[in-house]
Amino acid sequence: MRPASLRRARWLAHPAGVGAPAAMRDWLTTPGSLTARLIAHSRQFRVQKLRQAGNVCLADEAEAIGLARPRRVWEREVLLRCDGQPVVYGHTVVPMSASASDWPLFSALGERSLGTTLFYDPRVTRGELEFARVRPGHPLLARVHAALGRDGPARETYFARRCVYRRRQGLLLVTEVFLPEVLDLVATATNMNTNTK
Repeated sequence: MRPASLRRARWLAHPAGVGAPAAMRDWLTTPGSLTARLIAHSRQFRVQKLRQAGNVCLADEAEAIGLARPRRVWEREVLLRCDGQPVVYGHTVVPMSASASDWPLFSALGERSLGTTLFYDPRVTRGELEFARVRPGHPLLARVHAALGRDGPARETYFARRCVYRRRQGLLLVTEVFLPEVLDLVATATNMNTNTK
């Protein structure tokens, strides 16, 4: 595969196309709020905000948010942690053309979950999920590695999903990269039942 082609992921409408194992596919296809599911699978859930500022979007994000080519956007990077362990890397981009009335809470989220805003606002319309296998060489993996404090180039392949949300005239793209540790999570109710036996 040529280096230039690695800078884009192949986003597909069906999770079967990315070849994820069944357990990972179950996480990729989580209906509704991923945050709610992670909370149900941990005793302590935290959104760790890494960065929220202007930046140039990635090549395979531009078209999804209606841009002819990569341009400056508002960008938010977070790690979703369950019991201290990072399990999902979240990357959100919003076109600079979006107004404060389109996404009134975006700039003030801090370490609150974006999902709690998106899923409980009746004005938000959710698009279709897309799925990808993000391979070494894709710039998103470099960001994941930096978020995790790892040195050297990323050599792993990660599974990811993304979705475009619309509110008023504004578009917002959320990409979630699932770390292998998400497969270790067990619903806390199951843990409690096991511990009482």
